[in-house]
Amino acid sequence: MGCCGSGAELALLLPDARAAGEEVLLASRVVADGVRQTDLSVPAIHCGGCMRTVALTGLSGVQSARVNLSTKRATVRWLGDSVPPPFIETLKKAGFEAHLFDVEQDTKDSGLPELIRALAVAGFAASNIMLLSVSIWSGAGAETRDLFHWLSAFIALPALAYSGQIFFRSAWQALKHGRTNMDVPISLGVLLAFGMSLYETVQHGPHAYFDAAISLLFFLLIGRTLDHIMRERARLAVKGLARLAARGALVVQADGTQVYLPVSDIRLGTTVMLAAGERVPVDATVIKGVSELDVSLVSGEHTPLPATIGSVLRAGTLNLTGPLSIVATATAENSFLGEMLRMMEAAERGRSTYRRISDRAASLYAPVVHLTAFLTFVGWLAATGDMHRAVTIAIAVLIITCPCALGLAVPMVQVVAARRLFENGIMVKDGGALERLAEIDTVVLDKTGTLTSGVPRLIESGEVGHELIAIAAGLARHSRHPYSRALVDAAAGHPASPVEFDDISEHPGCGLEARAGAVAYRLGRPEWALANATDVERISGDESVVLAENGIRLADFRFEDRLRVDAAMGVAELRELGLPIEIVSGDREASVGSIAAELGIPHLAAVLPGGKAAHIAALEASGRKVLMIGDGLNDAPALAAAHASMAPASAADVGRNAADLVFLRESLSAVPLAIAIARRAGWLVRQNFAMAAAYNLLAVPFAVSGHVTPLVAAVAMSASSIVVVANALRLKGRRNSAPRPAVSPPAIAVLEAAE
Repeated sequence: MGCCGSGAELALLLPDARAAGEEVLLASRVVADGVRQTDLSVPAIHCGGCMRTVALTGLSGVQSARVNLSTKRATVRWLGDSVPPPFIETLKKAGFEAHLFDVEQDTKDSGLPELIRALAVAGFAASNIMLLSVSIWSGAGAETRDLFHWLSAFIALPALAYSGQIFFRSAWQALKHGRTNMDVPISLGVLLAFGMSLYETVQHGPHAYFDAAISLLFFLLIGRTLDHIMRERARLAVKGLARLAARGALVVQADGTQVYLPVSDIRLGTTVMLAAGERVPVDATVIKGVSELDVSLVSGEHTPLPATIGSVLRAGTLNLTGPLSIVATATAENSFLGEMLRMMEAAERGRSTYRRISDRAASLYAPVVHLTAFLTFVGWLAATGDMHRAVTIAIAVLIITCPCALGLAVPMVQVVAARRLFENGIMVKDGGALERLAEIDTVVLDKTGTLTSGVPRLIESGEVGHELIAIAAGLARHSRHPYSRALVDAAAGHPASPVEFDDISEHPGCGLEARAGAVAYRLGRPEWALANATDVERISGDESVVLAENGIRLADFRFEDRLRVDAAMGVAELRELGLPIEIVSGDREASVGSIAAELGIPHLAAVLPGGKAAHIAALEASGRKVLMIGDGLNDAPALAAAHASMAPASAADVGRNAADLVFLRESLSAVPLAIAIARRAGWLVRQNFAMAAAYNLLAVPFAVSGHVTPLVAAVAMSASSIVVVANALRLKGRRNSAPRPAVSPPAIAVLEAAE
């Protein structure tokens, strides 16, 4: 689309500054202490020049402002809790109509139908005018030539008015506000070619370039339509999942009554009744009931997972077998699906070095194009005195030097790469992260939750009977400790009568204590649960948990943390990429050493969070570019210190927020896959830059020397844009034998239908 886009109607009219401020404040959300974020829809934005014009960071109170070309949205972060800065008014003064973003009104793509209609009209007109031009080139007589010129003019005029409005609106908005963009030289070239051809037709001249003007529109619209389709596919990749999410839920009111509310009305702490067969509306915790969940929408894993009291549910998972009572732990926009949508948009919105170079070059290029065309006109007019020839050559220069290919060189690769990663279960939080990921030369891995699943498994319980396992599980159900979860899971395979306790309490760092009449049970660390020090000495290992009755040992349990699926294969693939690997973990030496020995990786154990960050900083200071992969709170400083960082979806919120990329699958193969895609994306970006530069170095001298007609210039310039887009699509075309995508079959159907 052009910079003036589709002229979409405003979804929200803000009649005065006070009302505008109140609406913005209500629509904003708190993202940090004293910092709010507001999402704006800016339908008229199109290119890098527009993005620089939308410069709101100079406004008082604005912390940052970023623009996403695909979604035509601006994300503004501002300071304060009362009166927001006047960013909507500032955008309007710059020539961009803006309104608060509404997700419900963002579901329909009105731009693509307009582009297709304009493309069809331009294609019909161009083909017919070209047929008439062939007849003229074949040696038609003067009268026949004049007739065909007039017919061409009558065909070209409505086509120019209809198909060209996409470019004309954009150019007019830019000029009206004292700036230029890539559509300005396009519009000038088309209008000058048509105007000169019409003059030649009136004067019965031998040359007319109606075919050049309309063919230019046709080929440009092909490139712009491809660009629009690829950006829309990037949005559909996440929207296909969002459309499968719940639209509402049965909410329990304060008086105990139940009412069905839309998901957007669910707040933190709201109690929701979730029936079997319904999707979890927002991130929540189970407070009552037992069921199984289909989590394929979120992780791609189709094996049902158990849900019991205390289980954490993610928005979009499907409740399969039983009713649950859940309490919302996040609003819809802050739940898992909302986070995925924001990360996908941030992937394209990020300002990588290559993209800044591309946008800067494209913005400087437009004035250079105009100046080159003007000097060419003056030079040929002075040299030959032939006004017609001077104008014709100047038009050819104006058309052939349009920086469309340069402007598309980076964004198209970035969009395709983000979608390619998403289809493989990898979310990119920042477009610049792809560039940094392609540069890494060292990989540092945390152990727990990264190389391992972070979910302990009961491996040894001695000759423990079903009754003792039932007692231990009865205690463990009242704790969220990973060992407690493992005991509960293990007890599911040991049928026994449930145990009733009079009182249960949890002692952080020690374990659980309960009473059943005069009997006191303890489940936890041996030194806390057992009264006899000799019994404690007999039990070794930090992974040991003891069940005791009145201080006397009844049973002990040992746990292990299993490796992630294909962890060994993922490590091998990283080695194939030529990357040295090491483990840096806060766990004890015995636990880390066994995993490191199994994988053949050097390691550091018992490293504190500050030590991890210091180790990363030391590697960076030695010239290394480190990729840190971790999942816990203790990994956040190291993730922030690394050149690039990744975290699994199971990571703590702090870890996911600090990481550049998040992988949704169990398999560690997501890491080498992401690196390979990032490297290939960087290679394609450099190829696009080289092709755009080579095109201009070759085309400009030919055009200035008068060897290119406006028609040839139109075809050459449009072809350069199409080549750049097609080269970006090659990233998507390289299939990988990675595990299945982390989307459900219905979501895949949505994506395939979009293609």
